[in-house]
This record gives sequence, C-alpha cells and structure tokens, in this order.
Amino acid sequence: MPRVDVAMEPWPGHWTPLGATYDPEATNFALWAPEAEQVEVCLFDEDDTETRLVLPNRTFDIWHGSVPGVRAGQRYGFRVHGPWDPEKGHRFNPAKLLTDPYALAVDGALTAHAAIYGHVRPSLDTGGDHRVRDDRDSAPYVPKSVVVDVHPFDWRGDAPPRVPWAETVLYETHVRGFTMRHPDVPEELRGTYAGLAHPAAIEYLTSLGITTVELMPVHQYVSEPDFLHRGSLNYWGYNTLAFFAPHNAYSSSGTRGQQVDEFKAMVRALHQAGLEVILDVVYNHTAEQGDGGPTLSYRGIANEAYYHVDPADRSRYLDYTGTGNTFRVAHPAVLGLVMDSLRYWVSEMHVDGFRFDLASALARSMHDVDMLGSFMTVIGQDPVLREVKLIAEPWDVGPGGYQVGEFPHLWTEWNDRYRDSVRDHWRGAAAGVRDLAFRLSGSSDLYADDRRRPYASINYVTAHDGFTMRDLVSYDRKHNEANGEQNRDGTNDNRSWNHGIEGIAGDADEALRELRVRQIKNMLTTMLLSTGVPMLLSGDELGRTQRGNNNAYCQDNEISWIDWSLAADHPELLEHVRRLLRFRRAHPVVRQRRFFEGVPVVDGGRKDIAWFAPSGAEMTEAEWHDGALRTLGMYLNGEGIRSRGVRGEPILDESFLLYVHAGAEDVDVRLPGRFWARSYEVVLDTADAGADGRHRPAARVRLTGRSCLLLRVIDRPRDG
Repeated sequence: MPRVDVAMEPWPGHWTPLGATYDPEATNFALWAPEAEQVEVCLFDEDDTETRLVLPNRTFDIWHGSVPGVRAGQRYGFRVHGPWDPEKGHRFNPAKLLTDPYALAVDGALTAHAAIYGHVRPSLDTGGDHRVRDDRDSAPYVPKSVVVDVHPFDWRGDAPPRVPWAETVLYETHVRGFTMRHPDVPEELRGTYAGLAHPAAIEYLTSLGITTVELMPVHQYVSEPDFLHRGSLNYWGYNTLAFFAPHNAYSSSGTRGQQVDEFKAMVRALHQAGLEVILDVVYNHTAEQGDGGPTLSYRGIANEAYYHVDPADRSRYLDYTGTGNTFRVAHPAVLGLVMDSLRYWVSEMHVDGFRFDLASALARSMHDVDMLGSFMTVIGQDPVLREVKLIAEPWDVGPGGYQVGEFPHLWTEWNDRYRDSVRDHWRGAAAGVRDLAFRLSGSSDLYADDRRRPYASINYVTAHDGFTMRDLVSYDRKHNEANGEQNRDGTNDNRSWNHGIEGIAGDADEALRELRVRQIKNMLTTMLLSTGVPMLLSGDELGRTQRGNNNAYCQDNEISWIDWSLAADHPELLEHVRRLLRFRRAHPVVRQRRFFEGVPVVDGGRKDIAWFAPSGAEMTEAEWHDGALRTLGMYLNGEGIRSRGVRGEPILDESFLLYVHAGAEDVDVRLPGRFWARSYEVVLDTADAGADGRHRPAARVRLTGRSCLLLRVIDRPRDG
C-alpha cells in the first residue's frame, strides 16, 4: 500500500455516518467525542510509519474530516486530546492510539506492554497509580482499525430461513473449536469462517437436525493483558473491542477487510443449507476492563459516557458484569452505537438474531434493571430488530440482576431453572418431580403470567460456561488447574455426579461407562422432548469432554476443540440425538406454541396434558409434594394442541407417553387405562436402544433404573 499523500489537508467531510466511510475520492472519518479538545486520525503505512492528521471540523459532538487518497485496507486509529482528570471521570491521553468504535474491520492483535495503559500501571511499573497518566506511545502494541470498501456482496439466492421459534433447535458452538480437528475440513480453513462454511461442516449440522447455529462471540475481541503475560489468551471471546468488526483471527483470507466478505460467505452458505445464524453478543462490557485496565478505545474517547462510573469516586467504575466495567447503554450515544451495530449485523451481514450476554446489564437505567428503559423500548420499536430472534442471558452480577421470566414479549431467555431442575432430577437430588413437570411442559410458572409463549424458555442442560454433558456425569468437582488460577475460577455449583469414580478414566469400567452414557441419553431425551426451545451444546452429541474443566475460557486447544473421532467411540449418542431431533421435527405435540391447560380441549375428551404416577393413576396432590418420588409419566395429547395452523386449521398429531425415572432401582409402572389408549408402542428406551413392542392399557411395564421410556399411543378411543 503506498504512503498516504499528506500534501493536501483533510477536507471538512461529513459528521455522519460515524466511522470510516470509504470513497474512491476521499475517505471520511467521523468520531463522536463530546468532551475532546482535538481529534487526530492516524494513518499507518506498511512499515508502521504513522501520519497524523487533525480532523478539521466539529459538528455537534462529532469530529470529522475527509482525507483524499485513502484506499480500502488502510489501517488507522484515533488520538483524542482532552483533560486528564480521573477524579472527574476524564481519561484523555493522546499518547494512546484508539480503535474506532465504528470500525468495520480490525488488523492485528494486542501486545501486553505497559504502554497500552493510559495510566502508570502498578503491576508493571514501580509506584504505579491509575490516576497518574502514562505518556508512552501505545501504537506499536495495539490493533489498528481498517478502512473497508462496503461494496455490494453477492447475496443472490440468500434468504433468511425464518425458522419459527416453536420449531427452532439451537446449537451453541465456537467458530474455531468446531472445525480445528475436523478431518474433512482442509487444514488451511480449520478454525475460520470459511471452515464453518465448508460442505463437510454444513453436512454434519444438517444431518444432525438442528435448525439454528448460535456462534460464540465473533465481534472483534482481544485477550486480557494478564492472560497474555502468563502465556494464555481469551478463547471464548467475551472481551469485545469493536462491535462492528468480525474477529480477524477467524479469517482465512486476510485481515484488511477480507474478514467481512468471508463472514458474509459463511452466512450465505449456512442459509443455503436452511440454517439460521445467531450471534452471541457482548454489549454489557468491553475489553478495557476496570479502572486499572488498558486504554484501547472508549475510555480514551468519552469515558463517562461509555461506562457507568461510581458517583462517589468518578475515577472508578460500577461493575455489574464481573469484568471491571459496565457499558452505559442507557446513554443516548452509546445506545445509538449498540443499535447501529445490531442493525448492521442484520442488514449488512444477514444474521438472524442475537443472544445477549448478561442482558440485565443492558437494561440498567442508572443503577436498577428497567424492562421499560431505553434499550428494551428501542429494541421493541425497531422495524429491523423486532423481526429477528432475541435471546437474553437474563441476569448480571449486580443487585437485582437476576431477571429470569421478566423480559418483554419479543424476548426468549436462557432458562437456568430448567438446567438446574433437569440436572438435579437425573443425579437424584431433586425434591420430587413437581419442578420437573413445570420444566417439561414449558415453564408456565415463569412465562405464562404475562402472556408469553412456551418458546420464551430456552431449555438447556449444558452451555459453553460449565461442564459438558459427558463431564456432568463423570466429575463431582471442577478441575480447572490448566487455567493457571489454582482451580479458584469457575463455579462450584455444578449439580453433577461422577457415579462413583471421579473422571472419564472411570469409563474403563464397562458397567460404569454404560450408566454414564445412559444418563447423557436421559438428559438429552428430557431436553429434546420438553416444550420450549432446546439448545444443544456443540459436541455433547459426541460425548465431548473438557477433562472436568468447567471454565475453559482460555483453552484454545484440545480441551475446547471438538474431537471428531468421538463419533466412532460413541456412535450411540450421535444416533440418539439424530433420532430425537427427527422425532421432534415430525411431531408438533412436543413443539407447543401455547401453554398446556391440563383440561380437555373438547368436553369428555382427554386432557391436553396429563401426569401419571407409577400406579397408573393421575398424580395426586400428595404425590406432587412427595420429595422422594423419582418417577413421572407425562401424557401428551396430539388431539389437544391448542394452537392452529396458518389458515386456522386444527393441528393434529399422535399422542405419546413419556416416563422419566431417576431412581437407581428398576421400577414397575402401570400404564394408563383404556380411556387413554387401546395400546402403547415403544418408541424409545434409553436403557435399550433396540427396544420395541406393544403393551396393553393398564399393563405393568418395567423401567430400568435411571432411564427414559417413550411410548406411542395407539388406537385411542373417542368416547372412553
């Protein structure tokens, strides 16, 4: 790339749009910095020679200028001049090169050098103080923003799959971890957007039966300096630097804007296969951490606007996220950035929705969580965003942050009550089956009171944060020593059970291995046959292990990457998941769009849902409160579906009876009588993959200890 011609002074340019807007004649730069005294745009040649140009104009609170001769691919950053007065919330330091908040691409990575801090850092400099300015130049050690030519992309034939919520099956995965060990993905594409778009990767996803890929963070992020100092890095990506830029390390084609087209090509390929793409987004905090963190962008542009500062000491932050800072989304300009980013990913990058990390922090107005506040209100009114899938992680770490069941109508939520109930049931720690029944039937106790639908509940047992399914049945304790934090990180509340021997080495015992595999099948069966939206953690269908690590955020290695050889080691698990997802796709009775009412749809008919005790009778009030009960039968009436088809026609299906038995010993259950069925046919038994046969009404059927049994109702009588 030739050197920038600086003989010509920047033209006045335009105050909108923000960021770098490429034009063959002159690229426009615009930065919102209301308290700044001067802003320089800094252009970098291939040898890192820097050219600084003062932006000549200010309109409202936006500094802007148009620079002739700047080409697409040009690296740049900003230096912002203003007062250094941490006690008043001001942390301007023109020695620090700042990433453009509206950068569409970023080149390079962060280097853990003392110069990246706006202040003298105590852990790196003797006598350091976060209130004392450090004047060393950070440019050699920080990523650079990139000018991108937003040329028309070939979206021909692309159409969003628009999978209805009730038919959605989420698959949480990591761009890098999914393909790094895939034998059929070319080595040069592994770990990249192009790798995920490879036919081998897509064929696996479609054959599995999921509908929607939920990608862990792909916004440009950097590793925390402390991680880098100890030779580690941030693998998960919950440390965002730039909210518009695809993470450059996942690009196989280049990092001077090529990552944008490669990401688009991935979305197009997934869409062509009928798969939706949802992004896990982190707008609740940034990579600048707490008051002792590096100055990389927002802190040096408008610190008090971008972050919640402590009113008692404006040099410090209010931390509702556990990361040191909380993004102040209630501020109009910050809210504008978040909304612009979200719309960009939908309109330009064609993604189908978002999962919002620590979403309660986004809803905080001043200090309290406010579901009627600006963020929730603007999302609900936006004509682009209200049409895509919105998933909340409905909590943060601040006071009043736990908001499960409280988000507005357009939102769905990660349901940790579901996770805990299913885990407790199958490890034998639940106080009866009452709570499990709520979870199986859509969690009406959480979502029905404000007229939400069952698909408001994202049903999951495992996620990136915590044990994998295999580790859930193999470890009683976390084993995070590899993280370098003396096993102090990660939760101690795993609700797991090793079944007698700690660790996957116990699988050498064939009986123990069979029990653990059955327990995985039990949890998968429960989740994929529950009303609501199931979310499968990538690799659980293969028996993936993280060796007991329940917080593998810094493990960019075999601990986190999917081991595809497991498909041969645990073929029964993979086939079990595929079978369940085929069943779910074929039967709307397990994909309800309205809550069950527990009463007949027609007079004299069967209830839309009925619950049965081992005796064959419907559950009594005493049995619902029996803390020792470990066996529950759920009858789903295919003629009792309360929602209607697109033309108002009734939706009819077969009826099914599911038993979940968490007791250690075999138990005989009596099937419901002739009012409920003429006979029952075995569909699935987690204790016997080849089980089949029919049973008469009121017959006794033996359930193997710790197993699920699914029965199809045959020849149901019409009049009892």
